[in-house]
Amino acid sequence: MSFSAHAPVMLEEAVEALAPINHGVYVDATFGGGGYTRAILAAANCAVFAFDRDPTAIERAHDWARAYAGRLTLVNRPFAEIEEALAELGVFEINGVVFDLGVSSMQLDEAERGFSFMRDGPLSMRMDGGKPNAADVVNTAEARDLASIFKVYGDEKAAGRIARAIVAARENEPIETTGRLAEIVARANPAARGDRIHPATRVFQALRIFVNDELAQLARALVAVEKLLAPAGRLVAVTFHSLEDRIVKRFLIERAGAAAKPSRHAPAAAPVAATFRILNDKPLAPADDEIAANPRARSSKLRAAIRTDAPALGGDYTLYAPRLVLSNSLAAWR
Repeated sequence: MSFSAHAPVMLEEAVEALAPINHGVYVDATFGGGGYTRAILAAANCAVFAFDRDPTAIERAHDWARAYAGRLTLVNRPFAEIEEALAELGVFEINGVVFDLGVSSMQLDEAERGFSFMRDGPLSMRMDGGKPNAADVVNTAEARDLASIFKVYGDEKAAGRIARAIVAARENEPIETTGRLAEIVARANPAARGDRIHPATRVFQALRIFVNDELAQLARALVAVEKLLAPAGRLVAVTFHSLEDRIVKRFLIERAGAAAKPSRHAPAAAPVAATFRILNDKPLAPADDEIAANPRARSSKLRAAIRTDAPALGGDYTLYAPRLVLSNSLAAWR
């Protein structure tokens, strides 16, 4: 598949917000088809460390990456491990990072990856091709666990009914394909008249987020990036659904010192220096012509911030990600 198979969303806006400088060190935390990486390398005489947990994405880039020898390093690791991975490469400070969150167009378009109900294929959804995958979850999880996943990660109102339908269906035969799962969901929760969203959309989103631990990994990466960014370094994040955007928004607001004030009954907390200055108070949205050319861009938002010279706050990254209440057997997978 060609590089152009994945169209990076708000590419110009993201690179403008990142503002690459000569001799700077940048991280493309979600490499995918390499669109942001190429644009960053073209914008300045800088170095890019490109992360992707998907080995297929890294493998596809090897041929064209040779043109950037000495400036581009491909890293087949999840971005949650950004701090450890860069330390192993001798990098302890960066000038900017960009996140293009969610699933890539290439992953959605390849039936064998099992991400999309639009193309029947093996029920996987793991970005790294590993286990446990979505099939393992739907065939072994208790109904209450499935319902929790669908409700918290997919905002699915019929979560309980769909979960019970899945458990009943798997008693006859394991659910092994995207097509069968989509059919079970649609039967349990038919689309309302005029509804343009397929009834399986939220269930597939929730399963993908769960098996890849996407939200906790994002929260962990943001805390790590705070430590890595040099003063005046920039963080840019393009999100595609409210859960991702909420994590980025909350993190930046708190780090910028604009967190909600405590109750007048609570003890006063010592003032903390802001570690980020937010660039755009309201997130940027894609232009109409971009949405027309690439409908998958319609829900995207871009947030950006500049690192101050205050010491990193660090802290517990799990505070930023929504929490599931799961049975012991499924909780052990996290």
